[in-house]
Amino acid sequence: MLALSRGEEVSAAWMVAAALGSYAIGYRFYSKFIAYRVLGADKTRATPAERLDNGIDFQPTDRRVLLGHHFAAISGAGPLVGPVLAAQMGFLPGTIWIVAGVIFAGAVQDMVVLFFSTRRNGRSLGQMAREEIGPVGGAAALVAVFAIMIILLAVLALVIVNALAESPWGTFSIGMTVPIALFMGFYLRMIRPGRVAEVSLIGIGLLLLALVAGRWVAESSLADTFTLSKETLVVFMVIYAFVASVLPVWMLLAPRDYLSTFMKLGTIALLFIGVVVAAPTLKMESVTDFAGEGTGPVFAGSLFPFVFITIACGALSGFHSLISSGTTPKMVQKETQVRMIGYGSMLMESSVAIIAMIAACVLDPGLYFAMNSAPTVIGDTAQSASQAIQDFGYEITPAALQAAADSVEESTLLSRTGGAPTFALGVSDIFSNVTGDSLKAFWYHFAIMFEALFILTALDAGTRVGRFMLQDTLGNIYKPLKRVSWWPGLIGTSAVVVGLWGYFLWVGVNDPLGGINQLFPLFGITNQLLGAVALTVCTTLLIKSGRLKWAWVTGIPLIWVAVVTLTASWQKVFSDDPRVGFFAQGDVAQEGIDSGELSGQELEDAETIVTNTTVDGVLSAVFALLVVVVIVDAARVCIKSLRTPESVVSHEEPYHESSYVAPAQLLPTAEEKAELAAAGLGSGGGFLPGTGPGGGPDGGPGTGGAKDGGSS
Repeated sequence: MLALSRGEEVSAAWMVAAALGSYAIGYRFYSKFIAYRVLGADKTRATPAERLDNGIDFQPTDRRVLLGHHFAAISGAGPLVGPVLAAQMGFLPGTIWIVAGVIFAGAVQDMVVLFFSTRRNGRSLGQMAREEIGPVGGAAALVAVFAIMIILLAVLALVIVNALAESPWGTFSIGMTVPIALFMGFYLRMIRPGRVAEVSLIGIGLLLLALVAGRWVAESSLADTFTLSKETLVVFMVIYAFVASVLPVWMLLAPRDYLSTFMKLGTIALLFIGVVVAAPTLKMESVTDFAGEGTGPVFAGSLFPFVFITIACGALSGFHSLISSGTTPKMVQKETQVRMIGYGSMLMESSVAIIAMIAACVLDPGLYFAMNSAPTVIGDTAQSASQAIQDFGYEITPAALQAAADSVEESTLLSRTGGAPTFALGVSDIFSNVTGDSLKAFWYHFAIMFEALFILTALDAGTRVGRFMLQDTLGNIYKPLKRVSWWPGLIGTSAVVVGLWGYFLWVGVNDPLGGINQLFPLFGITNQLLGAVALTVCTTLLIKSGRLKWAWVTGIPLIWVAVVTLTASWQKVFSDDPRVGFFAQGDVAQEGIDSGELSGQELEDAETIVTNTTVDGVLSAVFALLVVVVIVDAARVCIKSLRTPESVVSHEEPYHESSYVAPAQLLPTAEEKAELAAAGLGSGGGFLPGTGPGGGPDGGPGTGGAKDGGSS
């Protein structure tokens, strides 16, 4: 603020210091207040992972591994590309929302959903809504949550396909993480139980080797073997997601996510260090004219509400609530760990969003808009792009545009929309300031591959969560499906989930206006509408459990996200601006059809646009209406519970005393060290001597726990 008031330049290093300092304060005080004062996390209470351990979905998992899994599962495309696109509005609005939003909304949602799901045997968000709100609001939530989930998974998969297509380096390196993760899973389960630090070092070494080998492969005769088409990648991804969703969680999903977290956090940490060392100046304005005018070339719409929709996962994401009520609550060792895993993981993701914002804003604004504007806006030549950008109020020459492309060994950077290439270019700019310009091309292509790995981990965990949701939903009709580890139901529902998002992905890959491309515009709004559902469920549970005085913790974020998302939905449905409103855009295409001036491919495209915008407009209205139904019905339930507290029915599992000992945070306290030592356990924790896990959810015995100082 001092720099802005004095008209001085703003260093990106200041943004790093402000963000990390705010995260530290938020975690130290606010998350602790919520965990112990508001929620009442109890370390003596047995979690579902301990009581229902069956070695498939329910599994007490070392907090360090679970932190890695949860972070990897929630970290999709949002924190990488959302802030890049929102940089159109300037660096200040997005940065403030990323930092304030995560501390008071996003991290709160993730932790509270994780806590309540853990108290309810790991039930999915939709099922909790049905049980706690009632048949009307619950049914609306189930439909909205599952439909939105399929759209989100297909969008994530499309981003991965676009990143890996024709990229042998990325395909090889990411493919190698699967056998490495399988090795880590068996090593930690069978060979050296509980040796998390040991297997971590081995995994890091193998991962680095895979990254280096990926470049060797790309430059060797094997390049053609690992150069895959988009169609081939779709098939491999569907197969991988299905397998990952049905295998025991300790075998592939958890170790692979844990492994990828090393690369994710390692790269982000190096970027933070690079920013501090190089201290690049933020070249983008603090607030651009597009923030008020709503006529930006990257996306249309004013700062409110669209900057909050666009950033999404960096500050608040509904998708996270699905993970917090999916895989993670079935694996957490102690209730007290929900603070580190739920709140802490979201702070880590927000730090990714800060880096993405910095990466976009250290670039020359002219180059930024040239990369993120469509060909219809800037043309397809450097000369036309330069002229169009000059009309925006920024300067960049055709020679500068070509020089930027040459520096990263690309033929052109024009209209590289979507945010990912811009993030990669910003990363290469930051790293090359430290290592020299000779490695700029290497860092650019490394960042592209890094983004694909970053997103893929959300796809496999998301598919497993989709399976849980479908089993919970159909289990209301056919009871055996509620047993989430029942093999016939497990395989059948997994096939349905991958089949649904796989279909939309396949069509989208083969038709630029079909499949998931048709639904892609719904991604941001539906994700945040899902956040409104999650916060509604959390607020309802706080009130029904007698915590009315603390309901503001989730109630205030709920009001904010509901206002933002419903406003955005209204504008997308009813706006007369064809760049904003779906139906207005369809009307423009219909006018072209009615004029009789279109023919051939142009006519077909116009007809497809009319269909797509109609579908998008109708779905936007339907999803918004479903969320309104959920909120209104939840308000009814809350009022009833306040008037007649005796009518409240708790769906929380009864208290069972825990026989498991494990630290609450990443590093054990002195008291926790003494407790572990007295039980003869290592830093990973485990069952007390002479005890073990209870029966599995299917009535059979559990698989046993680690009694040698490790964790299962």
